[in-house]
Amino acid sequence: MSRGRLRIYLGAAPGVGKTYAVLDEARRRHERGTDVVVAYADTRGRPRTAAMLHDLEIVPRRTAVVDGHEVEELDVEAVLARHPSVAVVDDLAHTNAPGSRNRSRHQDVAELLDNGIDVLATVGIESMQSLQDVVERVVGVRSAEVVPDGVVRGADQVELVDMTPEALRRRVVHGNVVPASEVDAALDGRFRPDTLAALRELALLWVADQVDERLHDSEHAERWETRERVVVALTGAPSGDRLIRRAARLARRSTAELIGVHVQQPGRPVDQARLEEHRRLLADLGGRYHEVVGPDIASALCDFARARHATQLVLGASRRSRWAELRRGSIVGTVLR
Repeated sequence: MSRGRLRIYLGAAPGVGKTYAVLDEARRRHERGTDVVVAYADTRGRPRTAAMLHDLEIVPRRTAVVDGHEVEELDVEAVLARHPSVAVVDDLAHTNAPGSRNRSRHQDVAELLDNGIDVLATVGIESMQSLQDVVERVVGVRSAEVVPDGVVRGADQVELVDMTPEALRRRVVHGNVVPASEVDAALDGRFRPDTLAALRELALLWVADQVDERLHDSEHAERWETRERVVVALTGAPSGDRLIRRAARLARRSTAELIGVHVQQPGRPVDQARLEEHRRLLADLGGRYHEVVGPDIASALCDFARARHATQLVLGASRRSRWAELRRGSIVGTVLR
């Protein structure tokens, strides 16, 4: 059985119409005679989006109880039993209720693909794992649910669902995005022009990077320069997640290999729990983890970077005081020298 194909509708901002777009594609395929079902779609109470479900077969959802409230989840077993040619799955970044077959919806989708079912899915740019520190600066909070970049990069096709900030704000005013009682708060909050413009720019840059990556991976790849390598130093520091995401974005912009390294100094304690979190994040962003042992961190980092032919080395700012740096020097300064 051949693996199913994944097509993702990437939303540049909330409310641009990615659910409407994926259902529109499902209807077109249905009208051409393709066996299409809706495995999960959240219309968010929007009448025009809900109308797109007309004539489409909807697979019954599974009910779960969370904090005393019933919630509906995608029923993977039911979809596999029905085994359509194509399944619509909204919101790849969703975290499933406790006790579900898989922890995340993107894992549900992977299971459908493994069973030969094509999937039409949606995700918002604000849910991309590598962009969470940027999203926090733009929106004010990180997304509660994220999807590893590799899931989206691995799609057979990614289509950007885009809209100018002005047009999207008009949609909000007309009540097509949030209830009428929430319009004013939305326009002053999540849907401010600068916020929407920043999210849109993130989406356009991400898609542009994806195009560059596919050019590098094409049959003409030999025409391009040798692949770069970005090495990021992992220390288990609280700011490590931001550093890893920064390195991942640098790697993507130059289609470089992302490599993480932790230098273990004998007798020096490390926050192992946080280091393990950073290791998982690195893996989610497509990076490989290495660990070396050495008495001098700067020398070990330089030796590792040279051995891996690194083109960029990403280091975090020192947590030492200025006086301590003057007395004992800094790792960054030593690496630069």
